[in-house]
Amino acid sequence: MDKKALALPRHFLIRETGQRVHNPYTPEKLATLGAAIRLNPGDRILDLCSGTGEMLCTWARDHGITGHGVDIAKDWIRLSGVRAAELDVADRVTFEHNDARGYVAAERVDVAACIGATWIGDGVTGTVRLLEQSLRPGGLMLIGEPFWRSEPPSQEAIEACHARTRDDFDTLPGLVRLFGELGYDLVEMVLADEDSWDRYAAAQWFTLRQWLDANPDDGLAPAVRQDLDREPLRHTTYRRNLLGWGVFALKAR
Repeated sequence: MDKKALALPRHFLIRETGQRVHNPYTPEKLATLGAAIRLNPGDRILDLCSGTGEMLCTWARDHGITGHGVDIAKDWIRLSGVRAAELDVADRVTFEHNDARGYVAAERVDVAACIGATWIGDGVTGTVRLLEQSLRPGGLMLIGEPFWRSEPPSQEAIEACHARTRDDFDTLPGLVRLFGELGYDLVEMVLADEDSWDRYAAAQWFTLRQWLDANPDDGLAPAVRQDLDREPLRHTTYRRNLLGWGVFALKAR
């Protein structure tokens, strides 16, 4: 595969600049998850769509794990290496610029994760089937996924939650039911709340405004301006009330 072709949209990367956790999780939520899943020193983790590496780097520091992250964004892989050096864990975590779709580890791991990017498997089912190819028997799978907290009242509400149709996301009980149907026990979960959604979304508004102030003549400026005009209202009207998000820890039955 031509790695030069691997990239995320520039608009998306601008919006997420300055954030270490690229989901509606605070650093405290990420730490809570690491403690909740009872990591052991030396556990090996595969993180597909690893972003800027915050999960692997902080867990290597706090729990002594080793890990390998894979992400399509070359700049994020570079930043992952910077973060690993900052936390003095570069000898325990590695990062690879690659497409996570279809990625299988050379050796099976103790924890296989895809946090907030189940598009790599065309949904939860496909992502579970992909991750289980890298997971040792008895290992732990982590899936990060949105869900409807309540029924969206309109197509406008659905689109404000970054969905095309109501069926793009399940409910929380629906997700739990699906995990069981796929042959997995749900053994832990750590869910986002309204504050962690705010910390994720509102930080992006600040970033967008800073970028616009610094790049008024950029060809992307009109699209960024449109985002800043509409996203705060979309978030406060719909997203923080309707859309849940969480990481679910699964073990095969």
